[in-house]
Amino acid sequence: MNGPHDLGGQHGMGPIAPEWNEPTFHAEWEKRALGITLSCGAFGAWTLDESRHARESLPPATYLSASYYEIWTRALETLLKRHGFLTEAELDAGRMLDKWREPKRALAADMVAGVLAKGAACDRPVEAPPRFAAGESVRTKNFNPESHTRLPRYARARRGVVEAVQGSFVFPDDNAHGRGENPQWLYTVVFGAREIWGEGADPTHTISIDAWESYLEPL
Repeated sequence: MNGPHDLGGQHGMGPIAPEWNEPTFHAEWEKRALGITLSCGAFGAWTLDESRHARESLPPATYLSASYYEIWTRALETLLKRHGFLTEAELDAGRMLDKWREPKRALAADMVAGVLAKGAACDRPVEAPPRFAAGESVRTKNFNPESHTRLPRYARARRGVVEAVQGSFVFPDDNAHGRGENPQWLYTVVFGAREIWGEGADPTHTISIDAWESYLEPL
């Protein structure tokens, strides 16, 4: 979707200012925000893609004024309400008011290290061979969905070259909305800077993105 999270190439946001020697957390509450988000994700009630969509669906004024972990917690509230684990009244009260849905599984403290080390693979087999090959010229499609997509606005309707076929993976645009994993081939596509940013861009620069097959058409 075209939401406040999709900032690539947008003006008026100020310069990027990396924080040298940045700490892992800037405040104690951020540790708890991360822990709660990971613990609730272990319920198995939603996918990574649905959680991303919940974050990008926050109102622009809320998203752009919130810190990183505040965005996480606000999106988590949405997911917990959507999947029947709590209500708005309980959020207001700050405590449980009734017994709601039980999670399929719970992440105990002694399980955390193993679960994080294992991760969650999202590569999946597909029967059809890849449609595109390395070195082939392609163009990204031009669409503006209200639903989740991993194709950024700045890279739509742009000509590029396939640099690599990365394999086949869960298609996030469907998986975010409960339509199944529907895996597709994933490609690294390289664009010249001027194709993306126009004639004022440095012609020696390139931009690479990973694009699912349905984002691309032959050129």
